[in-house]
Order: sequence, then structure tokens, then C-alpha cells
Amino acid sequence: MFFVDTFLANLGDWGPRMLSGLRGTLMLTAGGFALAFLLALALEFLRSRRQAALRLIARIYIAVARGIPILVILYLVYFALPGAGITLPAELAATIGLAAVYAAYLSEVFRAGLEAIPVGQREAALASGLTPFQTFRLILLPQAIRHTVAPLLINLVSLLKDSSIAALIAVPEMTLVSREIMSESFLPLQVFALTALLYFCLAWPASLAARHIEWRLRFPKTKRKSQAPVDRLTTASSSS
Repeated sequence: MFFVDTFLANLGDWGPRMLSGLRGTLMLTAGGFALAFLLALALEFLRSRRQAALRLIARIYIAVARGIPILVILYLVYFALPGAGITLPAELAATIGLAAVYAAYLSEVFRAGLEAIPVGQREAALASGLTPFQTFRLILLPQAIRHTVAPLLINLVSLLKDSSIAALIAVPEMTLVSREIMSESFLPLQVFALTALLYFCLAWPASLAARHIEWRLRFPKTKRKSQAPVDRLTTASSSS
């Protein structure tokens, strides 16, 4: 009861500040995912080329990005780049750092989606006069995205949770705001319980959507099969 009373008594002060942090988290997640999506497409295009040098560049990048912790990447972007004369705001540095890491993961997702497409479609597109880039953009990519919607959503949820690491470089997102409120109120349980609830309310619907999409793609004809007897019965009744 003390937990609930304390929580409700401070909600008027915490609420607006947490909503501000929530907005920062959503912007960081959306920006990082959009940039990672574009970088992943570029990586997968390089990896699909016949030139060995281009494929090697993409593979090295993916191996390095997946082998370094996200926090180290953020520190390199935010603290190391100023030594080279490049100073970025914390929000932009966090967006670039998260995108640099998740581009490698999304590239693997796109690779799986492209491998699900018959090789003959690529060969037919090239034989019809399309360039490799046109083949990738017009023929292969739309099909690959359809196969990878559920994994993309799962990676989006992971990026949403990993965005909390940006608090360590002073990005004003939910975790940083929660730490500030906790240091003022000395109520860590109530503050971070609210933070956990907000993260859960964001991540859970996306996870359910990913499961639903995966199920629909895995069993695309289930619904139509179940409706077939009903349709036949309706037709027979109308004809009689």
C-alpha cells in the first residue's frame, strides 16, 4: 500500500518528465532504426555483388559491428570522434551508434529474406536488361521485406530496449530521466517500476504483432481452408 500511495502522490510530478523521456526514447528508436535499415540495405547490396572486394567490405563491417558492444560503439562516436575534430550532439551520436550496430543485424535479416527468393528471379531480371541495382530494388527487395517483417519488428523491439544505454552519454531518454527523478526523490523502486512499465507497454504490442505476422506468413492458407466448407455449404443452399 505504501508503494501505491507514494507512486500516486508523485505521479503529477513524474508524469510529465517521464513523458518527455518517453518522447526522447521514441525519437531515438525511430531514428536509429531508420538509419540502420538504410545501412543494412546498402550492406546487403554490396554483399550481393559479384565483386569480391565489395563482398569482403560488407562482411568485415558486419563482423566488426556485431563483435563490439554497443556501449563501446557509443563511446567511440561520442568521445573519440571529437579527437578527430568531429563533435556530435549526444542524440545524434547515440542514433549513429545504435544504427551502426543494428545495421549489421538487419543485414543478416535481409540476407535470410533474399536467400528465400529463387535464384532464377535474379537471373531472369538481369537477363531482361535490368541493372544489378534495379534488380535488387525492384525485384528482390520487395519480396525480401515481406519475408522479414516479423524479424524486423523483433529487432525494433531490441533496439528500443538497447536505447536505454544512451543514458550513459547524457541522451535525455527515459532511463536518464528516471535516474534524475530517482536521485531527487530517493525512491528507486517506484521510479524504475514506472520506467519498466512504460518500456513494457511499448515493447509488448510490437512483440505480439511480430508473432502474429510470423504466424500469418507461416500458415497463409489456414483461414481460407477453414472458410472453404462454409463457402461450399452457402453455395449449395443457394442453388437448392
